[in-house]
Amino acid sequence: MARPLRIEYEGAFYHVTCRGNEQRKIYNTEADYEKFKLYLGEAGEKYSYALHCYVLMPNHYHLIVETPMGNLNRVMHFINGSYTNYFNLEWKRSGHLFQGRYKAILIDRDAYLLELSRYVHLNPVRAKMVLKPEDYPYSSYRSFTYGREEDIVCRDLILEIVTKDKKSAPKRYRNFVESAIGGNLENPLRKVYGGAILGGPTFIRESLGRLRDGIFQKEEISYRRELKAAYGSDEIIETISNYFKGSRDDVLRNKIEYRNLGIYLIKKLTGMTNRQIGELFGGLSYSAVAKAYQRFSVNMRRDKALRKKIEDIRANLSSVKG
Repeated sequence: MARPLRIEYEGAFYHVTCRGNEQRKIYNTEADYEKFKLYLGEAGEKYSYALHCYVLMPNHYHLIVETPMGNLNRVMHFINGSYTNYFNLEWKRSGHLFQGRYKAILIDRDAYLLELSRYVHLNPVRAKMVLKPEDYPYSSYRSFTYGREEDIVCRDLILEIVTKDKKSAPKRYRNFVESAIGGNLENPLRKVYGGAILGGPTFIRESLGRLRDGIFQKEEISYRRELKAAYGSDEIIETISNYFKGSRDDVLRNKIEYRNLGIYLIKKLTGMTNRQIGELFGGLSYSAVAKAYQRFSVNMRRDKALRKKIEDIRANLSSVKG
């Protein structure tokens, strides 16, 4: 079964959601909601993550979280595991409470944090459970708009995006959220790239560049083809040749320095196999590609000037296709 791509790094922001198994309720009483919130708080103490907003729906939840330590998986394992153990004991049941693994979308904070917070807080309104978001008791909305701060929620960053004026921020945020009630508010998550990233072309490429080597060769990664398509070998070769004011043949055949740089970037940024890369570079063997990549990786770690070239070339790569 295909698994969603996980991109973890220090300072990352995510929209996280998880549903009850077979769409069943995961909260039966007010005490259940409060217990889940307790675990959200304990996770912050244990793993130093920041919860920027949340809504707990009867059969699923939405969280927007930040991970200064780059440890989302540990955070979510603690929250879901702790709550499952509690719920099973409380309600004398066994087995899975949640439907598979949680889903985490990496988000561009500057472009989507505010918009996503509105989407999260309006969930109960869209579900026709309440007329206004402040009427729903199991979300962070009231802490944003009515001064009822919650220890588990870090609301300042979102409010600062609305305005630097702390006094007027709650009212202006409320106006921002309520302006979408009854309208055709577009779901920002429809813009997610490859089932894993919400952001513009530069953010997408920077995020994919953080992945460990060889991740796209794994067949079980969902949206693998779409994610691989973020970079094309022709585009990389063209960008390298333009950077050095050379030709395509210089990269592919004539100059070893350019060739090895091309091999490194294509292997790192695309889903091409060593065999496919070898064919592209004039019939190099599988092992020759592997050795060239390894040697270049070692040299790059030692050579600050070479790392700077790589950064410049990656910055020059054109926008994500499509």
